[in-house]
Amino acid sequence: MNAKKTKEPKGEKAAKPAPITKEQMYRIVRAPVITEKATRGSEHNQVTFKVALDASKPEIKAAIEGLFGVKVKAVNTLRTEGKKKLFRGMKGQRSDTKKAIVTLEAGQTIDVTTGV
Repeated sequence: MNAKKTKEPKGEKAAKPAPITKEQMYRIVRAPVITEKATRGSEHNQVTFKVALDASKPEIKAAIEGLFGVKVKAVNTLRTEGKKKLFRGMKGQRSDTKKAIVTLEAGQTIDVTTGV
């Protein structure tokens, strides 16, 4: 079975996704993470945020750039499954979470302590 692969003509790039609205940006970026480890990332021009579980890296990048007016260099994500716990003999489970570690371009900053 010889399946032919179609190639895009040179010079044409994939279409950019449609711009997202402010409402979608606030749905994607939930809250900043303020811990010792997240604060140490500021030495490397990084900021950590809690994000929606279904958010992709390009969506996170667009939301951060739109909300804070900065240029994003890279986005790294990590997903944590909720622990199973016992509370007064009742079984329960914590919610799954997703965090995004956003690396900013040189000279760009986000002050996450504003409004705390």
